[in-house]
Amino acid sequence: MAFISSGYNPDKPMENRITDIGPRHFEEFYPPVIKANKGKWLYHEILEPGVLVHVSESGAEVYTVRVGGARLLSCTHIREICEIADKHCDGYVRFTTRNNIEFMVDNKNKVAALKADLESRKFAGGSFKFPVGGTGAGITNIVHTQGWIHCHTPATDASGPVKATMDVLFDEFKNMRMPAHLRVSLACCLNMCGAVHCSDIAILGFHRKPPMLDHEYLDKMCEIPLAIAACPTAAIRPSKVDTANGQVNSVAVKSERCMFCGNCYTMCPAMPLADDEGDGIVLMVGGKVSNRISRPKFSKVVVAFIPNEPPRWPTTTSTIKKIVDVYASNANKYERLGEWAERIGWERFFEKCELPFTHHLIDDFRDPAYYTWRHTSQFKF
Repeated sequence: MAFISSGYNPDKPMENRITDIGPRHFEEFYPPVIKANKGKWLYHEILEPGVLVHVSESGAEVYTVRVGGARLLSCTHIREICEIADKHCDGYVRFTTRNNIEFMVDNKNKVAALKADLESRKFAGGSFKFPVGGTGAGITNIVHTQGWIHCHTPATDASGPVKATMDVLFDEFKNMRMPAHLRVSLACCLNMCGAVHCSDIAILGFHRKPPMLDHEYLDKMCEIPLAIAACPTAAIRPSKVDTANGQVNSVAVKSERCMFCGNCYTMCPAMPLADDEGDGIVLMVGGKVSNRISRPKFSKVVVAFIPNEPPRWPTTTSTIKKIVDVYASNANKYERLGEWAERIGWERFFEKCELPFTHHLIDDFRDPAYYTWRHTSQFKF
């Protein structure tokens, strides 16, 4: 009743809305041609790498030029994006879920000038600021998490490995010559806010050691019951510990139950998890979200551990490049990476990609090993 008496009308929730509370309604940011044809689109086509056209029932057309972006942007880069949008697109611009930037125009005659402007803009070192591509049967931008810049529990960086990986895959971003589209994602720890559980190729930061305990400060800095409750595997219990300054209230960690998730560190800064020797990267492949040809699949671990090698992560990037090249050379048209691996058999996948194959790598998250283990008399490691 308080809302009603203040003038709020539940039948018209947007009426007299104060727009600086919460986000503005997304329809305010539609280009006019998209707003006028919403729900009326007949089809779309990819005219060339990075350039799409959507055609409406009314005959109206929208031409989209997609360029590679980044998850972390400087203010000057954002201003330049806005400048391009003002110059060519009446100020309209959008970001895709994979951090690509899309500039939309309503006339084919405007595409050439927009594309030429985008490709002419380069950094001082000569690399593209706005590379055109990321469409169709190729590799688009890598979805990634925060890494060492913002997150407190990463086992690897995000922006660093992503930049290094995209550098070796850049030709496939600019072209559409893969058997099918190939999605790469990165999550910098097992909490996986990067959704790497269902990507064609997934880069996962992985901790291998339990948290280190600073007993001197733990009781002073932390709510011990909160740190204990945060553990999803009940690996933490209260404990009294003798130190040089006497006995203190602290915790003990049962290492064999620890899954290295970092939840305890989130609650208690005196339980850090990051470690230069224990942290590194796991590579997973074969996942997908779509129902096309086959059902959605979870990614499978194919490389159990690669040490962090900043700033360019050469082992990680060379392994990914090898997998991509072998897939591109051997898969059938329209066949996703996981579908190709299942068709030829995972054992053959490891052979072709020259990856060491162990029994630790042939299970997934969906089925128990009984279903995914190759339990025939002919199966050999």
